Amino acid sequence: MMTASLDDIRSRLAAGSVLARDDAEALWASRDIIGLGMLADEARRSRHGDRTTFVRVAEVPLEAAETATWPESAGEVRLVGRPADADAAVTAVRLVVRRAGGIPVTAYSLPDLDAVAGSRDGLHALVARLVDVGLAAITEAPLDLVADCRGSVEGVLKGGGQISRFTVHRAALPSPVAIMAEARALQKATGAMRTFAPLPQEIDQARPTTGYDDARTIALARLLADNVPSIQVDWALYGAKLAQVALLFGADDLDAVPASDEAPDGHRRSPLEEVRRNVRAAALVPVERDGRFAIRHA
Repeated sequence: MMTASLDDIRSRLAAGSVLARDDAEALWASRDIIGLGMLADEARRSRHGDRTTFVRVAEVPLEAAETATWPESAGEVRLVGRPADADAAVTAVRLVVRRAGGIPVTAYSLPDLDAVAGSRDGLHALVARLVDVGLAAITEAPLDLVADCRGSVEGVLKGGGQISRFTVHRAALPSPVAIMAEARALQKATGAMRTFAPLPQEIDQARPTTGYDDARTIALARLLADNVPSIQVDWALYGAKLAQVALLFGADDLDAVPASDEAPDGHRRSPLEEVRRNVRAAALVPVERDGRFAIRHA
């Protein structure tokens, strides 16, 4: 019975064992979502206690690098879009960093930089140039879009760069176990992962995921990608309610909280107060960080 399996898995994890692929598939197939959530919550709390970090992000389109403005409350300025070439990539980052006033600037998706660089040597040379003009980190590395993920990540590290978040572009069907195991293996090989966001960044309207599947995905990511420091949810993409549920199923970091402090409906409805309220409602402690993962406000 599944209850016995959960108890057995819990005992082995408590004894220091790593979750096996077969056990992960069994957990994914289980209908005992409460038991799975409890396992993931135990793993989360053993690593982070009751602390939940979040970052307020101001997104800047690539074409607006020279003219865009953003709130001073932003903890990260994120340059979005695919550059035409390496020089354009460097120029856009330089323009934003000059006006960011010390706010960490992140930019680009790793497969886009791969395409612009053209080779592994080209990638680490491009990353070195980006770091030299002040880039805090490459914004994301979608595990399912990078052809040679380990090679590309090693190219970033060789260039002195970092990657802010590792993501999944499309939902893995029928099971996310393989890509989570890939995340664990990549972390073991490179140590480059600060956060892993296992929910898909592109939602298939023909086959959208359910809240049930999303909660299971978060829980399984926390258990299987056990060497990754933080499991992350995109606040802007998935919304406050699912983010709150995810915190009960193993997530500990919230990305893309709006940087604006505007609150036309009152102070308690501002983005900052909303995220704090939702974290506290999950019996956790909200801690604001910046794009370099430095704590801003506890």
